[in-house]
Amino acid sequence: MTSRKRSRHVALVLAGAATLALTACEDDRVDAQAFPDLESCIAATKDNGLWFTEDDCRKNFEAAQKEFVETAPRYASKELCEQEHGAGNCGDDQATAQQSGGGFSFMPLLMGYMMGSMMSRGGGIFSQPMVRTASGGYSTPKGDQSFATNRGAGKVSPQTFQRAPTTLGKPPMSASQVQQRGGFGAARTARPSMGGGGRMFGG
Repeated sequence: MTSRKRSRHVALVLAGAATLALTACEDDRVDAQAFPDLESCIAATKDNGLWFTEDDCRKNFEAAQKEFVETAPRYASKELCEQEHGAGNCGDDQATAQQSGGGFSFMPLLMGYMMGSMMSRGGGIFSQPMVRTASGGYSTPKGDQSFATNRGAGKVSPQTFQRAPTTLGKPPMSASQVQQRGGFGAARTARPSMGGGGRMFGG
């Protein structure tokens, strides 16, 4: 079984220094760090030897906020959103409400962001917003990888930083659509190359 077909379940583990572990080949991983907010990222830059700066924190937090507004999953009701992301973890979709002729929907709250260093691959630093999952963990908007917490550092697959499909301006998911797709992050965002169309992250 190739690394592309292996589970992409990710877990942030706090044991001494916070570490991020992924079940993927060692050569297929990049440095990553997750933060619950911008202030935590800036505080981390006071440590020596890190691959990001305070400016990187600010730029990537802004990018993650923008991507969150554009790609976060949207639901027809708050109850449906909380079913997929947990009680108290959803709010009004202000962006859709402000659009001309747009309907009203609900979306999970932004619960932090993750930065990844692609410098070894000829790129720069990329980011992804993080939301809560129904199991109490965290996930990027695509929902195809889950994390135990929104704090930590280590290695992740570069696919973690692939942008989720745009949901802004599109009809919110109904209860029947969520059920048909298997819930947040299931068939809606499954990668065909990884096999199947079911849920690809653990609890």
